[in-house]
Amino acid sequence: MGDSSITPRLGNMKALLGIVAGAGASYGIYKLISFKRNKKSSTSGESASVKSTPPQSEVKLQPGSLLARVSGLDVVCPRPVDAASGDIIHQSPNNLEPQHLKMLLSCLQTSDNPLDRCRILVTLGNAAAFTVNQNLIREFEGIHIIAGLLFDSAPELRVQALNALNNLCMNIQNQEQIKIYVPKVLELIEMSPVNSDLQLGALRLLTNLSVTDKHQHLLKESVTLLLSLLVVSNETLQVQTLKVLVNLSSNPDMMDDIVQAQAPASVVLLFDQPTAPAVLLRLLTFAGNLKAWRPSAQVADELRRKQDCLFRVMLDESSQLHSRLVQLLSHPDGEIQAQVARILT
Repeated sequence: MGDSSITPRLGNMKALLGIVAGAGASYGIYKLISFKRNKKSSTSGESASVKSTPPQSEVKLQPGSLLARVSGLDVVCPRPVDAASGDIIHQSPNNLEPQHLKMLLSCLQTSDNPLDRCRILVTLGNAAAFTVNQNLIREFEGIHIIAGLLFDSAPELRVQALNALNNLCMNIQNQEQIKIYVPKVLELIEMSPVNSDLQLGALRLLTNLSVTDKHQHLLKESVTLLLSLLVVSNETLQVQTLKVLVNLSSNPDMMDDIVQAQAPASVVLLFDQPTAPAVLLRLLTFAGNLKAWRPSAQVADELRRKQDCLFRVMLDESSQLHSRLVQLLSHPDGEIQAQVARILT
């Protein structure tokens, strides 16, 4: 597969950044196939995968270039190409070679051009849709290189770093390295503007990291932050926030920390017909998980003495939640009615 005409181009940043188009195209095809193969329904383990899009710029395919090699797109050539060049042009883009990933990671460290670094992150994130690349990026110390950009001052770089880490997090071995950055990810949620891409990217990463109970304990101090975000954010962020809360509340070992967390009283106001169905369904799943928890009388008494804790807001006899659930029995959405009925019985 080697073609000596390609080698000189590998040191050229513009040619290297051309991988973006190929990786992006392959990602879309891969995720479509993967979605059809693996789609399933679950109330206790939600995950999120992201397709990143590069910054808008015009990119021209050059016959025989690295871009043509990885894009899998037909290139209009001014003259016929030989068989070897044709093979490269039509190479399947999901077969990025290890040296390409190494080069991208190296350029990510050395480039001082924010636009170039952003494109590289997009490319690495899209390449991470493939298991082989997830493993290679980890082996090349790429997770720590990418995560280092969470500390960059440029918001767009942090967003793309989060998106890349989110896809890398689909790999269990990668989670062992990504988990050490949870404090920084939570800081980004707390310090970023409400409804920003930074908050959304951070929540998606936490969703994938909390699908299994292995790393959920890392988020036990974040419940108040998540509940506070839930009552002030838009529908998109509410859905993503609830995915994390549903994951955490599906683990009985996390329940003590969840019910003791301080919660805004306005959380119960979301249990209302005007609330978007996508939000309400997950909110009801969260409430159902909470109500399935059965504290002893002593524990319940102790929780009642904790001002503004989630137990008092949603589970105590004084909570408004029960009356609001009864009202939702008349909701026009049949699935919502069914969830409410299960909680009340």
